[in-house]
Order: sequence, then C-alpha cells, then structure tokens
Amino acid sequence: MSEYWVGVLWFGILLLATGGERLFELVVSTRNAKWAFERGGIEYGREHFPWMVALHTGLLVASFTEVVLAHRPFLPWLGWPALAIALLCQVLRYVIIATLGRQWNTRVIVVPGLPLVESGIYRFLRHPNYVVVVVEGIALPLVHSAWITALGFTVLNAVLLLRFRIPVEERALRTASVP
Repeated sequence: MSEYWVGVLWFGILLLATGGERLFELVVSTRNAKWAFERGGIEYGREHFPWMVALHTGLLVASFTEVVLAHRPFLPWLGWPALAIALLCQVLRYVIIATLGRQWNTRVIVVPGLPLVESGIYRFLRHPNYVVVVVEGIALPLVHSAWITALGFTVLNAVLLLRFRIPVEERALRTASVP
C-alpha cells in the first residue's frame, strides 16, 4: 500500500472515531433529554435539529470523499496542526459537557426552575460549544487538506447557527432566566 493510501486509511480511522464519539454524544444527550423531560423540560427548535445532524454527518462523509476523489495529500505543515486543533476541540467539548452536566444536550431543552450555568468556560463565552464546532469544522477536514469540505461546512454551519440555532437557544435561555 502506498504512503498516500496509508494516510487516507489513518484519516478514515480518525473520521470513524469522530463519528463514534458523536454517537456516544447522542447517547448522553438522549439520557439527559429524558432526565430534562421528566422534570418538565421544554424543547425549542426541534425542526432544525435534523438539519444539524445531517450537516455534521455530512462533514465526516464529505471530508473522506473529498480526500479520496480529489486525491488530497496529507501536508504535514497543515495536517499535524489541524489534528492538534481537532483533538483540542474534543477536549474542550468534554469540558463543556462536564460543566453543563445533565443540562448538556444536543437539542435545546430548558428545565423550568433550573438556574443557567455560568461557571467554568461559561463565565467567558455564552456559546462555547459553537466556537468548538466552528473550529473543528475547519480543522478536521484540513487534517488531510480537504479544503472544499472545510469551506462548505463553515458556510453552511454559519447559516444554520446564525439563522436558526443561536436565535432559538437565546429565546429558550431568556425563558429560563425569567423568574
């Protein structure tokens, strides 16, 4: 097997591991959603959630497809820093999950009466998870120089976040903070 295809194989393993991690997140999210709904949780923005799942799945599939079809090389000067950033994003994602605890979810669910989390990274950023998603959406494809995927995901993710997700979450958070 050529050096190129060995690199593609490792990139595929990275993408599969990322996909497996996302499935694990969905398990945690489902458990937390059940907990929230048992306590009167109200879900907001349900209609845009399937689009988010499709976009994030598309990131993984498109990254691999672009590398294979366009024969994108692994460029060490780009790939190693991009991998380090992508891995740092994973660490930050778990810091966010740990900080929010049972209130963390891939959906927007507010439990009436629960205080908003303002500790940890939330002291500094209102939506740290979205910063992580934006950075990871650029870094992960660039591990193997899939720049079209990085660009496409960034544009589509910006539309989804700015037009739908963040406004929905802001409305939900305002209802949570009303006494």
